[in-house]
Amino acid sequence: MTFRATLAIALVAAAGPAMADNRALILANADYRFAADIDGAEDALAADEPLKDAGFSVVVGADMSAEGMREALAELIVDRDAAERIVILLAGHFVKSERGTWFLGTDARAPDLASADGMGLPLSTVLEIASGAPGGAIVLLGSDQARITLGTGLAPGIGGLDIPQGVTVLSGDAEEIAAFAAEDLPKPGFSLSALATGRPDLDARGYLGALSSFLPMPATEAGEADTTSAERAFWQVTRGMGTVASYEAYLARYPSGLFAPTARAEIARLKAEPARLAEEVENALRLTRDQRREVQRNLSLMGFDPRGIDGIFGRGSRTAITNWQKANGFDATGFLTRDQILQLSAQAGKKAAELEAEAAARRAEEERQDRLYWSQTGAAGDEAGLRAYLKRYPDGLFADLAQDRLDVIEENRRQTAAAQERAAWDRAVAMNTVAGYRDYLAAFPDGAFADEAREQIAALIEEQSGASEREKAAAAEAALNLPAVAKNMAELRLDQLGLKPGRVDGVFDDDTRRAIRRFQRSRGLNATGYLDQETVVQLLSGGIIRFGD
Repeated sequence: MTFRATLAIALVAAAGPAMADNRALILANADYRFAADIDGAEDALAADEPLKDAGFSVVVGADMSAEGMREALAELIVDRDAAERIVILLAGHFVKSERGTWFLGTDARAPDLASADGMGLPLSTVLEIASGAPGGAIVLLGSDQARITLGTGLAPGIGGLDIPQGVTVLSGDAEEIAAFAAEDLPKPGFSLSALATGRPDLDARGYLGALSSFLPMPATEAGEADTTSAERAFWQVTRGMGTVASYEAYLARYPSGLFAPTARAEIARLKAEPARLAEEVENALRLTRDQRREVQRNLSLMGFDPRGIDGIFGRGSRTAITNWQKANGFDATGFLTRDQILQLSAQAGKKAAELEAEAAARRAEEERQDRLYWSQTGAAGDEAGLRAYLKRYPDGLFADLAQDRLDVIEENRRQTAAAQERAAWDRAVAMNTVAGYRDYLAAFPDGAFADEAREQIAALIEEQSGASEREKAAAAEAALNLPAVAKNMAELRLDQLGLKPGRVDGVFDDDTRRAIRRFQRSRGLNATGYLDQETVVQLLSGGIIRFGD
């Protein structure tokens, strides 16, 4: 492959006052040095002239390195907050992790989670820049299935996006995205919803205004020639947002304006659509991804499964919100208000406290029974009593002490056993199989280690019978894909509860598994020793969403 990089900046005068601050960025990365080329990415360059003709100042980059892309993005940021419309078109390789997505420069080489920021543009930054023109911002992402070598923590493609209010994101095949940008987007008089509908192969997310035109018709065609350019520009932004708040803002500024009747009609229509109004109210809260995760945890704690705690309100979360609203006498819109979020948080806090109290009472009773049984069995120090205690309480308060005493008994027995029998027993212990212990018993049915051999056989058979369940539990924990920080938090919480998880290092060893089982038993959960969603929710519950003033 060859490598080239070009950047062209075209700052053109707009056709009229309403188009004076439209800005666009096109980055077409087709020719990668260390990855397969992206077919159709270069087609994105064809959108340059149509966007200029539509009144946009355009920054264009072809086959850009990561550094070159950052320079191009810096050009777009100039006067971003004054822009009425922003178009960002990225065509090339995208990679994703659990928490982010990056657009890679053509010099990217086997990026991993640690190096992705240096080899590409974080889409979170791109979306934040686009948010400077709410209701008039569109981000276009084009790629294909081309192969790329990736390091730890990354996968090819576009992940979940935290899209700011008023920003539209369209993604799909690079050729389709390029055709949309060059042929459809520059057409005046079409809404974002209509434009997206015309390309069903593209994935449309975020804001999709169905009423207002993304690019307005000329004033003479739209019948707006008699109004001032300032009012016309304000109305275009208002229609682009399409919310009750935006129409009310227009009326406050132009109570007798040319579009005042339309604004009042749209307010009445929106208020007559509860779901649309509810969505608008939730969008106005501008919930962060962490706040959405907290909502999902609280819903799960209250018994309304959001199908994942990822900070993205998909179908599962909307269903859980709807069911919670029904249960609490709210209109079942599937969208939350500030007061509802606070009420849910209060309910979850109360539920967490109740669960904690129940767990404390259950632990106290279990410890009482544990101590009582120890006094009746293992406290005397004889082998039979110690084994009886460990069989009932393998993770009990005195389990370590009981095992230590049994080790001493075995060592003493080893010292007194005949050399031949000791050798047979050592072989059985080294094998640690049912067959190995049975071989020992066949040779020494009344040997010094006969009772222990029978105990080990019974334990191994029981362990084998539960292997399938452990595998399922281990797979369920792996499917949670918990980051290291979450594992550390889990161990820290177990330690705070006095459950002795061992070293708090994010590594789940035998001590951690025992602590998890103890916690699960105290909560009435299936005591597998592995984390599942319910265990994580109860273990880490208790946070409260806080809003700014």
